[in-house]
Amino acid sequence: MDYFADIIDRALEKEFNESDQNEVADPGSFNNSVAGQQAVLETVARVKTTKKNETKEDKLISDLVVVIVSATCGGIAFACAGQPVITGYLLAGSIIGPGGLNFISEMVQVETVAQFGVVFLLFALGLEFSTAKLRVVRSVAVLGGLLQILLFMFLCGITVSLCGGKHSEGVFVGAFLSMSSTAVVLKFLMEKNSTNSLHGQVTIGILILQDCAVGLLFALLPVLGGNSGIVEGVLSMAKVALLLLSFLAVLTILSRTCIPWLLKLMVSLSSQTNELYQLAAVAFCLLVAWCSDKLGLSLELGSFAAGVMISTTDLAEHTLEQIEPIRNLFAALFLASIGMLVNVHFLWTHVDILLASVILVIIIKTTIITTVVKGFGYNNKTALLVGISLAQIGEFAFVLLSRASNLHLIEGKLYLLLLGTTALSLVTTPLVFKLIPAVVHLGVLLRWFSPDSSTEMGVKGEIVKSESGKQRMVLMSRQSHKS
Repeated sequence: MDYFADIIDRALEKEFNESDQNEVADPGSFNNSVAGQQAVLETVARVKTTKKNETKEDKLISDLVVVIVSATCGGIAFACAGQPVITGYLLAGSIIGPGGLNFISEMVQVETVAQFGVVFLLFALGLEFSTAKLRVVRSVAVLGGLLQILLFMFLCGITVSLCGGKHSEGVFVGAFLSMSSTAVVLKFLMEKNSTNSLHGQVTIGILILQDCAVGLLFALLPVLGGNSGIVEGVLSMAKVALLLLSFLAVLTILSRTCIPWLLKLMVSLSSQTNELYQLAAVAFCLLVAWCSDKLGLSLELGSFAAGVMISTTDLAEHTLEQIEPIRNLFAALFLASIGMLVNVHFLWTHVDILLASVILVIIIKTTIITTVVKGFGYNNKTALLVGISLAQIGEFAFVLLSRASNLHLIEGKLYLLLLGTTALSLVTTPLVFKLIPAVVHLGVLLRWFSPDSSTEMGVKGEIVKSESGKQRMVLMSRQSHKS
């Protein structure tokens, strides 16, 4: 195994040479300037500003105009070509970003504004979600979601240890790989009207669990890096878990007492125009998300919880109609900002090893997640669709990677490999989604699952109660799209 580890190390040394690693070590590089400002954005490019007489506010406005216009053009181009608009947003961001034409001068500020895209995406999801739907998939979402994270950490830790590496580094890589992209997956499910399908519900449930687990993983990093003891790490994780339960308990009480009254008040005050109601909905979403973030949880968890609170009232659909335009704008901005993390030159230079890494990640994640979902009694098709949907590395991995690098948990070559693999994984995710119908058709031909199963992409479902009072999933097929 030591011999195998030496082979891998020499391969990485040859692939990512000293000049690439200096990009991480150089104090003037973008990565380190961002880290010095306590930001969480990571890339492998430098940012150069040329207009010294231009204020930061002017630069930010110019950058936002460039990003929005570029994302619009990219979305239109790919929509006309019959391709997912997500790909257009990502590609537009990579073109105008530091790794492309370098039109953006205030990367950190643009990334910060773009975070509203994830916030409003999850807020809208919460409005369409309900506790009744969550109960149907709660076992696979909670237990299955935790199981797949632990499996990744265990398998990667064992593999790295057997290869002669540090087990702490392997455990981190496992936690890193277990994260999937909430924003990209939700955008895809919404475009395909699959959020209410069985596989869509399972996928969303696991994504929510991953968002809840982010705080616990952050608490684990200092232990893996040797900066704190095991007891301190356990206490830190227990504190996060207690805060999470307390936060959700308070929100549950508020959703049953104050929220219905507040929404009715906003409706009565907005009889002439919806402007005040729309503003109140945005303010409520941001307030709950902000409270969640200040408690050491995450903005994503808070925004989703805010949507679920309103979903229990009769005004959920009205709120969703008001928030959709804002959600679409910031979602496009966020996806374009993810594209800006992609250094086209870096990816092209190391395309062989990065592409191999992405393919390996897709195969491993699909296999593990499919196996976990199948273990909870779901049929082959549902399990496979969930596995493919979660096969990418999520944007939260950039944050985990930043923290791990600051704690010296990983070395430069592995840092670059994980960074490039994550960026390429996000870029190729829409292409993987495009292959899902072909995979389903192949599965039917090979008789892996029945052709009349109702869990394919594009199937909608609702939760109703049967005569016995038990909840069940009733799937309603949309109009078939036979080619």
